Amino acid sequence: MLQTISTVQIRYDDDVVTARQRARQVARILDFDEQDQTRLSTAVSEIARIFVSEKSPGLVEFGLEGETVPQILIVGIGSSPPSSKASSKATKAVRIGIDPTLVEWETALISARRLMDQCVMSEVPGRGTTIQLKKILPVRAPLFTRKVLERLAKQVESEAPQNPLEEVRQQNHELLHALEELHERQQELVRLNRELEDTNRGVVALYAELDEKAGHLRRADEMKSRFLSNMSHEFRTPVNAIVALSQLLLDRADGELTGEQEKQVMYIKKSGADLLELVNDLLDLAKIEAGKIEVRPAEFEVATLFSALRGMLRPLLLSSTVNLVFDEPEGIPLMRTDEGKVSQILRNFISNAIKFTEQGEVRVVATLSEGGQAVTFRVSDTGIGIAEDDQRRIFDEWSQIENPIQRKVKGTGLGLPLCRKLATLLGGTISVTSRQGVGSTFEATIPIAYACAEPDGAARIDASQWQPDESRLIVLIVEDEPETLLLYETYLRGTVFQPIAAGSVRQARETLCHHRVAAIVLDVLLPDETAWQWLAELKGQEATREIPVLVASSVDDPSKALALGADDYCLKPVERAWLLNRLERMTSAGRPVMRESPLVLLIDDQEADRYILHRQVSEVGCSVVEAASGEEGLRLAAEMKPDVILLDLNMPGMDGFDVLERLHENSDTAAIPVVIVTSQILMPERKSALAHSRDLILKHESSPAAWQKVFREIGLPLSSVKTAG
Repeated sequence: MLQTISTVQIRYDDDVVTARQRARQVARILDFDEQDQTRLSTAVSEIARIFVSEKSPGLVEFGLEGETVPQILIVGIGSSPPSSKASSKATKAVRIGIDPTLVEWETALISARRLMDQCVMSEVPGRGTTIQLKKILPVRAPLFTRKVLERLAKQVESEAPQNPLEEVRQQNHELLHALEELHERQQELVRLNRELEDTNRGVVALYAELDEKAGHLRRADEMKSRFLSNMSHEFRTPVNAIVALSQLLLDRADGELTGEQEKQVMYIKKSGADLLELVNDLLDLAKIEAGKIEVRPAEFEVATLFSALRGMLRPLLLSSTVNLVFDEPEGIPLMRTDEGKVSQILRNFISNAIKFTEQGEVRVVATLSEGGQAVTFRVSDTGIGIAEDDQRRIFDEWSQIENPIQRKVKGTGLGLPLCRKLATLLGGTISVTSRQGVGSTFEATIPIAYACAEPDGAARIDASQWQPDESRLIVLIVEDEPETLLLYETYLRGTVFQPIAAGSVRQARETLCHHRVAAIVLDVLLPDETAWQWLAELKGQEATREIPVLVASSVDDPSKALALGADDYCLKPVERAWLLNRLERMTSAGRPVMRESPLVLLIDDQEADRYILHRQVSEVGCSVVEAASGEEGLRLAAEMKPDVILLDLNMPGMDGFDVLERLHENSDTAAIPVVIVTSQILMPERKSALAHSRDLILKHESSPAAWQKVFREIGLPLSSVKTAG
């Protein structure tokens, strides 16, 4: 709800000065910087000056919209009555804009749009022309509550206005300040240009040398990767043979071994197994560095992964003094990434923890990250720990930390570097915290959905390559949560709407450059920036102003979204019926008026009655759109131009009598036939108020046959009406 801060009457030239001063005061107390204060006061004075020059008295109202930060400053400048000269000219300026007699209006509006986030003009019956200037408060500004605004309003009203001479002095000060800043920036630009010229000379000289060295490095890297890959493959066969033959000897396949022979074969097998592990790690590293390793995303449950790891790694426990504990994961959704690589990371963490823990426990935990976009896997042990100076070195290839236990269970020094590269490949990170003698905790944070893993039908593809279906309306879904994107795709499957997904404002802008969308479903919490500013841009630009925007978010601030121009708002989770209903309403106004069946608008506050009437009217071949209040019904009637309106009389707020009168007064809806549907018996004097309606039906007498008769009398095309019964 808009919270008023201050108002200023504008009738004479002095009032323009007062309005400019008041705009600067309000901007200052709302924590706008000096430049924005100047922009706001200039925009307000430009519009107010036109009203005064056209001899059109008006009112400047400063208000604040929004229940969450950032809030929106809305400056409404209105004139009355609607027949005023300024009103008619303002309307022409919007519709024509090139008439030379309207240069002042055109200039003022263009200036206001450049200085503010939005400049919206509307013609309100009974109130004349209204111009709204909107500016989003800076991020640093606190949340202004109603109580705080009341105090600030008193503060604004208590400040005595300056005389015109002081205002001229203030404007001169602002102009001088702007000129000084411009001069400084010009000098800085000259200096930067000189530095760039010098730098460019050096860059040109170095470019050839760098290009040559880059070529040498690229060839050396390719040779190294090829060598590692070939060497690893060539080593695997003999090493596997050594391990297999050693096991064959230990199984006494060719006779008994002496105790000394058994010990020797055990050493051979262990050395072969260590060498095989080294070869496998080298091969994986070579594949990652060469960019040849494949990520195979698939859905899996973390609980299932833990179950497999538990059975796989328990045999590594060589002592009863160490326990391997897996905490049951809770509240973690299905992951869509490479399960094998996540398992490889955790196996390495757990096996290391078991190696360097002589007593206590090794605990494995998985938790959902704060934003709900990733899972943090945590492996904690009560082992020897790692000194702070050594914690960086453990992720370097071939690095080994000296320790008595380390000498007993010496590894390859490639496991942790490989884990880090695998986590990076999946879009995640790895970290460690440790204290010597206390234990270590290794963490791997992996996104729930791999960046290139595309849920069916909700893929974030290149907008320039995406092919639209000509028979469907494109709906741009601006949402970064894969689960929600998949939900929207499921909702819209089999409907006239074709979704195209964008995970950020940047992707959404790119999509709008390549495709003409019928509607936008917008989340306001996105990874690159909040969408409030982008919503203001959409509704402030000529090319995108008419695109319907449905805001669906977990942020509970509908008034702010609607103030910035959103066509509707929903707090998540979104229901399918609600989404389809709103999309049909928002896109129907832009379609040609060619319907396969008559469109009926049903205005009734009772859900059960709407359900019954909807079923009855549908049976005779009509399409039905519902409105649960008089206000909503008026809006839909103006947007959708239905063939017939069915109107209940007894509704809270605006009742049916008021709706009927407003429909008749509006030239866009006056010709639409209205049928009264009520459950009350009306007295003769009340019936006289229904002169503008075409018919009246009592609810208990309604039926498909009754509606067929009414629609025929109204003149709906009989070919589009089914035979009842």
